Amino acid sequence: MTEKIVKPLLKWYDENARILPWREEPTPYRVWVSEIMLQQTRVEAVKPFFERFVKNLPDITELAECEPERLLKLWEGLGYYNRVKNMQKAAIVVKEQYGGKLPDDYERLMSLPGIGSYTAGAIASIAYGIAVPAVDGNVLRVITRVTADSDDIMKQSVRRKVEDELGRIIPKERPGAFNQALMELGATVCVPNGMAKCEQCPLAKFCTAHIQGREMDFPSKKKKKERKIEEKTVLVIRDGERAAIRKRPTKGLLAGMYELPNLAGHLSEDEVLREMKEMNFSPIRIQKLGVAKHIFSHVEWHMIGYVVWVEESEDMPDQMILVEPEETEKTYPIPAAFTAYARYLNIRLGQEKYEKNEKE
Repeated sequence: MTEKIVKPLLKWYDENARILPWREEPTPYRVWVSEIMLQQTRVEAVKPFFERFVKNLPDITELAECEPERLLKLWEGLGYYNRVKNMQKAAIVVKEQYGGKLPDDYERLMSLPGIGSYTAGAIASIAYGIAVPAVDGNVLRVITRVTADSDDIMKQSVRRKVEDELGRIIPKERPGAFNQALMELGATVCVPNGMAKCEQCPLAKFCTAHIQGREMDFPSKKKKKERKIEEKTVLVIRDGERAAIRKRPTKGLLAGMYELPNLAGHLSEDEVLREMKEMNFSPIRIQKLGVAKHIFSHVEWHMIGYVVWVEESEDMPDQMILVEPEETEKTYPIPAAFTAYARYLNIRLGQEKYEKNEKE
C-alpha cells in the first residue's frame, strides 16, 4: 500500500464529503450509534432513525436504562435487532465501568459487546483522533481494487491484512478523516453492484485494477450459502376494532418482538379456520390476502395471509394479546417483515411509519 494515496484522498474528501447528521457533531456516542445503524443499511435510510434514536436516548446512561420493548420500538424498521440489544449491553458496561463515557482506547472499545475491529476503529479515529484503521466492506472494495488483491474478503485474515496495511499509512494528524474518506469513496465512487466511477476517483492513477482494466474483478468474495426458505401463513385477526398480536420467544430470530400471529406452511381457508378454533377463537368471516416475501440474512419468509374477523374473546392463547391498531404504532415493536399485512390494520411499520408522520 502506497502512502501516495493519502493526500489526494483527503483533498477529495474535503471537497466531496456528504453532510450527515453524525458528522456534524462526532461525539463518541453519536459515532457509535451511527456506525451500528449503518451496518447493512443505506445512509439515506439511516438518517431519520439516527435522529430519532439520539433524541430519545441522548447519551449512554439513557441507553443503558431504556426499557427493552421501548428500545426495540426505537429500532423498529432497521432490522438486525441483536445489534441494538448488544448496544444496550455495552452501554451498561460503559455506565458501570467507565462512568458513562466510551473509553478512548481501541482495545477497551473492542472488549465491549457488539463492537468489533471496524466499529472500534471508527469510534477511536473519528471521535478520539486515534490513528487506527476502520475497515468495512466499502474500504475492502477500495483497497482490493487499488492493490488488485484477489484474496477472499470474507476471510478474517484478509481483513487483518488490510488493517495492517492501512495502519502503516494512516495519517496521525487526521485519522478520522482518512477512514471516513475511504468509506465515502467506496460508498459513492468505487461502488458495489455496478461499474466504478473511475473518472471521479482521486486514486485512479494509483489503482492497479483500473490501470489493468479489471475493476469488476475485485473484490473477490466466496459465494454465500443459499438462504433457507420458510413458508408462512400470516393472520390478521380482528375483534371489532382490536387486532391480535403475539410476543415472539426471547431467543432466536426477532427475539422479544411482537408479530402478527402466523402458522407454518401455506394453509387453505378451511385449514386456517380449524387452527383458529384450536386457538379458542370463534371466526365470523375470512378473507384471503396477497403474497409477500421478506429476506433475512440466512432465511427467506414466503408468506400468504388472511384477515379473520372473530367474535370477542377473553380466552387468549399464550403470548397473544388484543390491542387497538394505533397502539401498536406507539408501543409494540413489530418487525418490518409483516409490513405487507400490517397495512390491513391501517398501521405502518418502521421507516414507512416515519415517512407517513413527516407527510402529515
